[in-house]
Amino acid sequence: MVKTKCLICKKQFYTKLSLTKKGWSKYCSKECQYEGQKKGKIVKCFTCKKEVYKSPKELKHSKSNNFFCGKSCQSVWRNSVLCVDSRHPNWKGGKKSYRNILLRNNKRPKCNMCEKEDLRILAAHHIDGDRRNNKTKNLAWLCYNCHFLVHNYKEEKKRFMEALV
Repeated sequence: MVKTKCLICKKQFYTKLSLTKKGWSKYCSKECQYEGQKKGKIVKCFTCKKEVYKSPKELKHSKSNNFFCGKSCQSVWRNSVLCVDSRHPNWKGGKKSYRNILLRNNKRPKCNMCEKEDLRILAAHHIDGDRRNNKTKNLAWLCYNCHFLVHNYKEEKKRFMEALV
């Protein structure tokens, strides 16, 4: 047995001479061996500044050269910087801001059918079905559930039209 120094933690440990001659037995434990095999580097999360390890493949495939500790931090960055207004992949020149039109014209955010007032679940509905007609007279608030029903069931659409009058 020969005394050898670990390449990672510098702790001394005993190993067989034959393993040392072959170039093996460089690490004192599996944990140190794992650390020794890492080829990537530690980077800071772009959003929360937490340090996180990234492999060479992950470092190579970043299009923005921003690194994140997880999907939640990546989503925060994407939704606040990358996918805003004209930079969003579904941007159609600002024609899809129906909710803002209703809010700017002081139409009370309340579902016209079930009368729910939670703005998080309300959608703007085009009464005549023409998405390009963004006049306030053609827009109405509907919760997502009622919006689905109005678009897919004739009876509900009829009930909705009667509620408008």
